[in-house]
Order: sequence, then structure tokens, then C-alpha cells
Amino acid sequence: MSATTTGLSTAAVTGAGGVEPETRERPGRRGRGWWRWAVFAVLGLYFLVPLAASLWFTVRDRARGGVSADVYAGIPTAEGFAENFGRSLALGALTVLVALVLMVPTVVLVELRLPRLRPLVELLTLVPLLLPPIALVVGVRSVLAWAPEYFFRTPLADAFFALQEPALPWILVLVYVVLALPFVYRALDAGVRGAQLRTLTEAARVLGASWPRVMTSVVLPVLRTSVLNAAFLTLALVLGEFTVANILGFETFPTWIVRISGSQPRLSVAVSVLSLLLTWVLLLLISALDRRRREEEPA
Repeated sequence: MSATTTGLSTAAVTGAGGVEPETRERPGRRGRGWWRWAVFAVLGLYFLVPLAASLWFTVRDRARGGVSADVYAGIPTAEGFAENFGRSLALGALTVLVALVLMVPTVVLVELRLPRLRPLVELLTLVPLLLPPIALVVGVRSVLAWAPEYFFRTPLADAFFALQEPALPWILVLVYVVLALPFVYRALDAGVRGAQLRTLTEAARVLGASWPRVMTSVVLPVLRTSVLNAAFLTLALVLGEFTVANILGFETFPTWIVRISGSQPRLSVAVSVLSLLLTWVLLLLISALDRRRREEEPA
């Protein structure tokens, strides 16, 4: 009787996890991962084949035969390249700055003080995705038309005209901030949800830190990767946006590429390839910084 009882208790302990039972692999389970590699291969071809075709179009020398990188060497000195690329970079930097200044305090405030408003903030940041950009820009153009019609020779009209300065059109910054809100908010919100922000901020406040000091010394270092992701997405949006700038009549980097595509097709394709490669490099850089941060964090 005792032996039976001992056997039952040992089996119970084993079954409960005292000794992990041996799991047999089901027959035919190995080798089923081939379809994953097939999907990756198809996706890789989907992205790489058009890129390779564009690259071949730019380096192929039809007159003399062979390949030539002359079109890439002539990009920095191309007419309008430096001006429009610099303008788009400035617009991107200003858009990133305004969006982060607007959304970082909002996300932190919702997380720490107003969690009930999270659904409302999420809904408001989704509106730019629901509203077509063409409808948004037509509405903005209609509002800008009020300056000469109703507010001529008034401070409001001067402000409207200043927003439309061709050298640096601030109206594009404001529109781009609205378009970037869904991406910026979700990148920051993901970082806030994954960090113990409430504990860190309360500890900093107990130690006597002011809220500006908390934001710069606690919140921003914790959300560094999220801020980089938000900045990258916003910059990629600005460097690739065409509809708003074209309808409002401003020349930026994308509109310049389209404008020269008729007279200099190889140059326009070469610039597009380089901008795409630049975007990939930024993405890989952000991923490397994120991986390095995770390795430096204590387990």
C-alpha cells in the first residue's frame, strides 16, 4: 500500500512540473517553415526588383554602352536640388519639433493624470487618417484665400501671408504636423505603455525635481527610442509628401523630382533611389540604437 502511495505521489509531482515530461515532436513538423522563407523571398523580390530596375535605368549608358555613374555624380550640382532638398529638410525638422513639443506632454499627461481621456485622444489622432489629404488641403487653401478677400491690410492678413512665404512655408509645417499626428502619437504611446513612467516621475518629484526637469531628465531618456521612431516617421512623411505642397503651389523636394522627370528622367529616378536608400539607412540606424539600448538595460 505504501509503495503504491509512493508511486502515485511521485507521478503527481512529476505531472505537476517537478520533472518536466519529455515532449515528443509530432511527425512532419520539421520542414514546415519553408513557406515562411518563401513569403520573405516574395516580399524581398517585390521591393528589390523595382529598385534594381530603377538603379539599372540610371547607370546604363545607352550611347557608349556599359554602365556609368555620371548621373549620380551630377546630383549635388543639379539645378534646384540643393535648394529644394534643404527646404524639405528644414520643413521636416520644424515638423518634428512642433509635433514632439505638442505630443510628448500630451501623452505623458494622459498617462499620468488623465487616463480616462486616452480613448478621446486616440480618436482625435485618427482623424487625419480618416480625412483624405486632398480634402484637408482644399480646406486649407480656402482659408488662406480669406486674407486678400476679407482681411486685407490687417495683422491677420499679414500673418496669413507670412505663413505662405515661399522660402520656408510654415503653412506646410502646420499641415504636416496634422498628417503626422497618428504616427507620432502611437509611437510615443507605445513607449509610455512599455515604461514604468508613473514610478519614475513620482520618484523624481519626491526628490524635488520640477516638471521641466522631469521631462528633460526622466521622460525623454525613457522615451528616447519612441521619440526617434516618431521623428523618423515624420521626416519620412515630409520628404515624400507631394499632394499638399503641389496644390498649395510650393516647390519642395518631391515636387522638384516630379518637375524634372519630364526633361531629366534619369536624374529624377536617381534622386528617388538615393532618397529611398537614405530612408532605409535611417530606419536601420534607429533599429541599431534601439538594440543597443536594450542591451545596456539591466536584466
